[in-house]
Amino acid sequence: MKELLLKIKKRLTQPISLFAFSCIVSIGTLLFYNIPFFNYAADNINENIGGKIFLIVSLVIIMLVLNFIMTYLLMYLTRIVGRILLAILSIINATAVYFIFTYSVMIDATTIENVFNTRYSEASGFFSGSLWLFIFVFGVLPALYCLLQPVVFGKVKKLAICFVSSLAIVLAIGAMNIGQTLWISQHDTELGGLLQPWSYVVNTGRVISFSFDEQKEEIKLPDGQITDDEKAVVVLVIGESARKANFQLYGYQRDTNPLLSKQEGLKVYQATSCATYTTAGTKAILEPEDTGDLYELLPNYAFRTGVDVSWRTSNWGEPPIHIDEYLTNEELGTKYPDENIYHDAILLKGLRERIESSQKNKVLIVLHTSTSHGPNYASKYPKEFEVYQPVAKNVEEGEKNVDMLVNAYDNTIRYTDFLLDSLINTLRSMTDWKSAMIFISDHGESLGENKVFMHGLPMKLAPKVQYEIPFMVWTSEGFRDYKRTSGEEEAPDGELPAVLEQHYIFHSVLNLLSIQSPAYNKAYDIFQPQNRQEPVTPSPPGRN
Repeated sequence: MKELLLKIKKRLTQPISLFAFSCIVSIGTLLFYNIPFFNYAADNINENIGGKIFLIVSLVIIMLVLNFIMTYLLMYLTRIVGRILLAILSIINATAVYFIFTYSVMIDATTIENVFNTRYSEASGFFSGSLWLFIFVFGVLPALYCLLQPVVFGKVKKLAICFVSSLAIVLAIGAMNIGQTLWISQHDTELGGLLQPWSYVVNTGRVISFSFDEQKEEIKLPDGQITDDEKAVVVLVIGESARKANFQLYGYQRDTNPLLSKQEGLKVYQATSCATYTTAGTKAILEPEDTGDLYELLPNYAFRTGVDVSWRTSNWGEPPIHIDEYLTNEELGTKYPDENIYHDAILLKGLRERIESSQKNKVLIVLHTSTSHGPNYASKYPKEFEVYQPVAKNVEEGEKNVDMLVNAYDNTIRYTDFLLDSLINTLRSMTDWKSAMIFISDHGESLGENKVFMHGLPMKLAPKVQYEIPFMVWTSEGFRDYKRTSGEEEAPDGELPAVLEQHYIFHSVLNLLSIQSPAYNKAYDIFQPQNRQEPVTPSPPGRN
């Protein structure tokens, strides 16, 4: 054994050429981190056996050559920095592949954005012994090799020969597969999301570019005006990862809505989200139309128009909110120390007093919840709401027993039921105010169907449970009349389509708050338009 260790030590301390080192790293990258890529390719190539083998061999050669020349250039041009970067890539590669294998994710721009928008408190739910072991074996050990293996760099002439030869090989292989251009374009999202390290390197650059664009000043909407002085409050509840399929109100066989199912006047709509992750889903709820641009969002616009606006959140990832009162669950916890800040009941604390103390006649409250956010569903509700048992503590445990994972998730829906019921009862008791509660989720959730968990798949790949969402509305008596719902694809004037989407929120809330605006689109309003009175001059925005 001692002799074997000495041989290994001697071998690792013996210098090798940069060519050999780059070959080893390239082969290791293919074998350790790109099996999911080739599994996907093999399952989706519509060729006979000969054509399938030829394309897969071509992909193997291209991947080996690209990773080889990347390693060669990185090491030759940056030396120690190159070693450090390769070590970092090894660890990230291992982490990415673990999540691909375990959660069936793809490392696309959506996934990278979710990573950037995830707090440590949520990310820690993914930490497990199997994760650390996987990262150590397939990440840390290869990283140590990249850092410690002595390398003879050679002359620049050899670099030039390797570069030109590699480029020629890639072009030649690409030319021989020119007929596969359509297949590659059809599967570019999936292939790009499984190709390591290129998936997260390219998509991280894309997300950073997007973030710079989003930091530009939002595009202001045309000025609006409040048209009456009726006292009205709207509470918009943005659900997190709440999927329609597990709500009793939508036909689920479990009684996950024992309270809301008895609420008089609750309107339930069929709806879909515009995305499968929080940032884009929340943006769609708050913006007037589906656009890649950043227009003035609902709370910002209402605030500028003269509405008293408050944002309360236990979540994150929303677009820029520009109002005076933005309160996190931690900040609410300092005001209400007896309430558990990790359960969303904290968002309702003191809400009645907050509304009734307003110096304005129009109030908009936005509650951005986190009740059904994974992977630790069982931590999102008080123990008294653990009706369905036993529960999985997290998604990784739930992979071994999906029924336990569903139990934990369904308990979050029962907790949501309690929160919304409590909110409606509070608003109903405020007889001096016309009031409305709107609940809509940012996106849905996968709970093991086809071995897919959580959310974030691209829309064209996502199962319907990731985008079919609950959309529920309650209004006080006599506040507004609802439009009829039509089953037609293009509903006639005065009717709604059978399935709504998230942009109906913006225009419906403008109606409820009596805001007259060129940005208002009655076709995206679930309520009948009101007879507009002469505008009331709004008081300037400011703290109460």
